[in-house]
Formats: sequence, structure tokens, C-alpha cells
Amino acid sequence: MEADNGRRWLRWPSDPARARLAYGADYNPEQWPRETWDEDMRAMRAAGVNIVSLAIFSWARIQPRRDVWDFQWLDDVMDLLHANGIAVDLATATATPPPWLTTAHPEILPVDRHGHTVWPGARQHWRPTSPVFREHALRLTRAMAGRYRDHPALAAWHVSNELGCHNVYDYSQDAAEAFRRWLRGRYGTLETLNLAWATTFWSQHYSEWDQILPPRLAASYPNPTQQLDFIRFSSDALKDHLRAERDVLRELTPGIPVTTNFMVMGEMKAMNYADWASEVDFVSNDHYPRPGPGARDELSFSANLTGSLAGGRPWCLMEHATSAVNWQPVNLAKQAGGMARDSLTHVAYGADAVCFFQWRQSAGGAEKYHSAMVPHAGEDSELFRSVAELGATLAALAPVAGTRRRRADVAILFDWESWWASELDSHPTSLLRYRREALDWYSALLAAGVRADVVTPVGDLTAYPLVVAPILYVVPDPLARRLEDHVASGGHLVTTYFSGIVDQNDQVRLGGYPGAFRDLLGIRVEEFGPLPDGEAVELDLGVTGTLWTDRVDLTDPATEVVATYKTGEQAGRPAVTLHRAGSGSASYVSTRLGPEGLAVILPRLLDAAGVTSELPPEVRGLVDVTIRTDGTDDYWFVINRSDRHVDLTALPGAPLRAPSLATEAVLAPRRVQVRRAPARDGDSPRPPA
Repeated sequence: MEADNGRRWLRWPSDPARARLAYGADYNPEQWPRETWDEDMRAMRAAGVNIVSLAIFSWARIQPRRDVWDFQWLDDVMDLLHANGIAVDLATATATPPPWLTTAHPEILPVDRHGHTVWPGARQHWRPTSPVFREHALRLTRAMAGRYRDHPALAAWHVSNELGCHNVYDYSQDAAEAFRRWLRGRYGTLETLNLAWATTFWSQHYSEWDQILPPRLAASYPNPTQQLDFIRFSSDALKDHLRAERDVLRELTPGIPVTTNFMVMGEMKAMNYADWASEVDFVSNDHYPRPGPGARDELSFSANLTGSLAGGRPWCLMEHATSAVNWQPVNLAKQAGGMARDSLTHVAYGADAVCFFQWRQSAGGAEKYHSAMVPHAGEDSELFRSVAELGATLAALAPVAGTRRRRADVAILFDWESWWASELDSHPTSLLRYRREALDWYSALLAAGVRADVVTPVGDLTAYPLVVAPILYVVPDPLARRLEDHVASGGHLVTTYFSGIVDQNDQVRLGGYPGAFRDLLGIRVEEFGPLPDGEAVELDLGVTGTLWTDRVDLTDPATEVVATYKTGEQAGRPAVTLHRAGSGSASYVSTRLGPEGLAVILPRLLDAAGVTSELPPEVRGLVDVTIRTDGTDDYWFVINRSDRHVDLTALPGAPLRAPSLATEAVLAPRRVQVRRAPARDGDSPRPPA
């Protein structure tokens, strides 16, 4: 199947014209005796599996010694999967170097900021900038592509695995030399770099390129722009490795799409996936939620953002868990219905593939207590029966494959560089959490029954009546102009504390805060007001602010006060403002209100933007709703985000019937309903992000 704009989706080896959702898992047959493989094929067919990811951690098995290769077992598995109608997302197997390679070439091992070598014994013990590792990895990639280029099971290539999960920051000599080359490319001259880094501070002026190092352990805070550039460089170094393997695959197998699994989840922030997304033929993501308040909304937020990274095109949920994981302090099994709800939430936000780690739960190794499609208890288990039920459900949802998500009226702007820079050291507070603030707004909008798209700054913002840009700390001039133009043309912007503060070099925009947005917001702040942990202030609307307060001065008579501080140092001063500019407006929220506090002020901000909920009042806040459409039919995914039963009779369309889907008029907790309705006139799918 081919997606539009040349972005290729999975190549189905058989019956390519048939639309379907992909379903499967990482498959690790080398962990099991040969007789187990036949059992796997039968069980996969019973579960509805139609694709597996293969050979992800198989380098040592494929190449047991430098000049010894063993492909026979992999040939057999590829043939067996094809004979059973199961496609293969084949890994390049480069994720973890084998012992013979690290023994012969210890110079490929990463070095931490303290100067300590990161030794073998786990996974991903390689330097992204090591020319020796690159040589061996590309040799393996070329061997894999050459051998399986014409295999009928091959549906996609899977470059490495979770790039940067454990080795993103390397402080070795290889990294130092590569960092200098990267800096030369970015700045051109040392004079430009010295200006960008403000090296007049603390006697840091550089007179030779070789004087520059990664931000290793230092006596005090390393230069902040050096830190930010090293984060940028580290993301780019891994992206460069992705490109190197991808280019070999495209050379030898030009008809096979290439992907790698992102990790858009939680605090996995080191890789700038907005920058990476254009490097793959289709986006893939791994997601594992952490239990606790907000976990359901975080899953929805991550799926939403992944769909935006994919530009509205089909994407792949490459890994998630059937039940418990093994790496949290306490690893809880999912409640009944949780696996289907989690899986279908990703489908709601554009995933056309649902896959797990892994197919069969390992008997040994570091992840033996991580759940799988076939648990330790075997096929005669409630978990496997739920797995098979989900497979049947995804088969029934085949008409959804290839559809696009309908654009929402609200965009939440998510910027990796602001995430990185706003949480550096020596700031007004170390308690600020960029992603948490963005998630607060997302949860508040869900509570108001308002759909929102989570988008990146590279996306088109013009179609959104309301753009929310929480903690947009790094604002280059072009982005500032785009947001100004959005408001000038009738759009509405909401931003928050610690926004508009610095340029792309992490240098403060002088003249008062919020820097780039002072005139747009019609306000000025002279000094930050962070709050100690546990301290709060009251606002006149009956809500509580934490983390931050600003002393806000109004600088334009068109600026209105939406809420005022009642307590604290800023008592009597504005806490939330709204500045009208023509038919547009720009609002500022100067404290962290959390989802509950934001729910109180949102109606005023939504009203200013002319945004209303499309949901009936009785379901608002209780369900997470997103809509996929093929232009003829709309598919309403209705996910219960509450612990209550929710009456859905007022929603349009009729429920689709499938084993894991609710069809009743009242939606129980942890249940999902998919309703098909005629597409609405004048509505269009969301544009690429």
C-alpha cells in the first residue's frame, strides 16, 4: 500500500490492495527451541497476527564472529512466517554490538560525562559517532539487505531499535571531534560561536576549535548554550546514524519502506522527533505509560503527537505492553479492558498498526517479567484470550485503515528545543516540567470536551482558530513572526509563564519578559516569580496557582484582565490576561493552574477564539473523542477516560460491532466504542504537521 506524497506505508507481501490494520509483535524465535516455532505460527494465526518485527537483537546470532555468518536460522524463520501469511518488519539487527566486537574494539564503547566507560552487559553500548561501530553496523546492514531484498515476507525495514534510549549522550573523544565538526557546520566561524555562546562570561572565549569539548563534568554549571547545542548535536548524531543505515537499505531495496521506532512517551526527550520524522518512510512509535494520575491522558497525548509527527499519514505503534512491564518500581498488571483501550487509543489517533513487545514472554534475560502476547501461563490464559479478541477487533476495523484524523479547532504547540532549554540548570526554578504543563492543557481541553491536535512548530498553524503554546521558552524570530501573523489574521494564541524568553542561542531577549511576545500580549514582566515547592497562591476565580507567579504590568489599554491574584506577593495584580488585536487575541497565563484550574479559565479563552465543544454536555470531560475519516464516513472513536458509565445516545452514527468494542448505549469504564457516521459537509482531514 502506498501513502500519498511519496510517504510509503507497509508493503504487504500478499494481496497488497486489501486495506487492513497490522497486528503483531517483536518476535524473538532465537530464544526458543525449533519445535516452539511451529506452535508460534499456529498461535499467531489464532490471535490474528499478520506482521512481526524480527531480528532486532540478533547481531551476535547472525554474526557470531567477525568473519562468520549464520543466516540459516533466520532464513528458516522468514520462510516459516511467509508460509503462514505473516509479514516481516525486518530489523537491521544493529541495536546492540556482539561481545566479539566490543572485545576487539573497546573504543566503540560510550563514555559518560564523568569520564567512565559504559561497559557491555546490557544493550546499546555503542557510540553514535564511532567510525568503527558505523563500519561494522553498515556491513551488517548491507549483508541483511543483500540477503533478504527479494524475500516475499519482507514488508518493511526496522533500523536499529529505540535509537538513543541508553546511549544518546556520549562524551568520548569521538564525540568531541564530531561535536566540533557539527559546530563548524552550525556557526562557520569561532567568532560567531563565541557570540552565540556568550563566552565573555566566565572567561570562556575560544581561540581554537580544538579547545571546545562536550559539556563533561565541570566545576560548576557548564555554559548553557554549549549544553543546548550538545543536546542538539546528540540528537543529530543519532539521526545521522539512522540516515546511514537507511541509505544502504534504500540503495539495495528501493521498494521496501524504512522506519525506526521513536519513543514519544513520558520524559523521553533527548531525540528531536519533529526533526527525525521526515527521515523515515513511515513513523513508528513505542509507548509505555506510567501508572498514576493522568496516565490515560498522557497516552492520548503521546498518540496524538505521534500522529502529528506522521503528518496525518498512517503510522505504526511498534511496541506497547499487553500488561505489566518490568522496569518500573512497582509493575502493575493492566486491568481488564486496559490492553484493548490502550491499543485502540493509538488507532484513534492514526495508528494503522498495533504491535507489542513481545510475542512470547521470555523465560530468561533482563525482560523475562515484561508481559507479552503469549504469557508465561501460555495460551490457556485470560491474557492470550484478550490478545486474540483484540486481533479479531482490528480485523473488523479494516475500513478504518488509511483514513485520516479530522483536524481539531485547537492546536497545542509542542517544541523539543523549548523542552530541552527550559529545563537546563541555573534557571529561576528547577521544578519546571515542560511536558507536564503541555499535558495539563491537553487534559483541561479533554475535560471541556474540546478536541486538540498536539503539533510541532514546523507544522501549519493557520488552520487552527486557537493555538496554545505552553512554556514556549525558545523563540527564534521566524517563529515569533508566524505567531504574530496568526493573531493578526484573526487567530488566537494562549501562552504561559517562561515563554518568549530567549532566542535560538538561549540568549535572553532584553527589555522585559515575555521577550518575543511582550507587544503581542500587551504586557511586561520585570522579574520572575518562581514559587517554592509546596507553596501556592489563590486567584479570584477560586483556583490555585503553583510553581510560578509573574508581576504582570499591562502596557496596552486593549489588554483585559481575566483573573487576578488574591494572595501572595502579586495579590491584586493580573494573573491571566487577554489582549485583543483586530479580530485575533493573545492571552497569557502567569502561573501553573493544573488541569482543574485551567478548566475554570478555559471557557473565557475558548469563547474569545470562537471554539465550542462538538460533544453533548452529558459526555464532556468523561470521554476522549477523536474522529478518523475517509471523506465519506467519519469514524468516531469514543474512549472512556473516566471511572463512570457514560451515556452515548446523543452521539452521531451507529456503533461498529467487534469483540473488544462496546456497542451498548452506556459506555463502561475502560471501554471503547467506534461509531460510523456520514462525513460532515465542509469538514476536511487535518493537514500534515
